Amino acid sequence: MENYLVIGGSSGIGKALTQLLAEAGHRVFATYNSTEAQSTHPQVSYHPLNVKEENPNLDFLPDALHGLAYAPGSINLLPFARIKPQQFNDDFDLQVTGAVRVLQAVQKKLKVAGKSAVVFFSTVAVQTGFPFHAQVSASKGAIEGLTRALAAEFAPNIRVNAIAPSITDTPLAGRLLNNDDKKEKNAQRHPLKKIGTAEEIAEMAAFLLSNKAAWMTGQVIAMDGGMSSVRL
Repeated sequence: MENYLVIGGSSGIGKALTQLLAEAGHRVFATYNSTEAQSTHPQVSYHPLNVKEENPNLDFLPDALHGLAYAPGSINLLPFARIKPQQFNDDFDLQVTGAVRVLQAVQKKLKVAGKSAVVFFSTVAVQTGFPFHAQVSASKGAIEGLTRALAAEFAPNIRVNAIAPSITDTPLAGRLLNNDDKKEKNAQRHPLKKIGTAEEIAEMAAFLLSNKAAWMTGQVIAMDGGMSSVRL
C-alpha cells in the first residue's frame, strides 16, 4: 500500500483520481476547501485545507508520501482589457504559489518514500493560443515551467509531470457546459468530437503517479481530444 496526497480531491478530476487510487489499493489523503467532503471508501480520508494560507497544515500525513497531485484550478475567461492585475495575482496564488507551498511542505515526505511522483495540471491553452484565455494561460504556463524545472532538480528520486487537458466535463467548467447546446458546440471544436471526462484525465494522472511511468519526468502530456496537434 502506498500513500498519496490529492489536493482538491473533493470534485472533478481530483475526486476521480482519489477514487482510482483507492480502488487500486492505495491510501489516499484528499483535501477540500469550501465544501466539506466525505468518502465511504476505507482507504480515503478527507481533510480541510486552504492552499492560500502561508503555512498549510498537513499534519494529517504519514512520514512517507509516494505521490502528490495538485488539482485546484480556476477558469476565468475575459477580454484582456477587463482583467485587473489583482485577478492575475489571485489565479497565480491558487494555481502556482499554492502548489509551491504544498510541495515544499511535503518534499521531505516524498524523499522518505524513496521513489515518488508529482502531477500538476495545465491547460491546452498554454501551447495553443485562444482568445480570452490570458488569465488562465499565464498561471498554467508557469506550472509547465515549474514542472520541467523541478523534474530536473528532483531527479532521480522524485518524478514531476503535468497534464494539459482541453475543456473537461467537471464542475469547474460547469458554466461553460451548462446545457446540451454548449456541450455539443465544445465537442465539435475537437478532432475527436467529444469533451473529456474527469475519469479520463484521472486515469492519466494515476498512470503518471505509478511505477508504470517510472521512466517519465519533465513531461507535459496533452489530453485534449487532438485540439493542440490535429487539424482536420
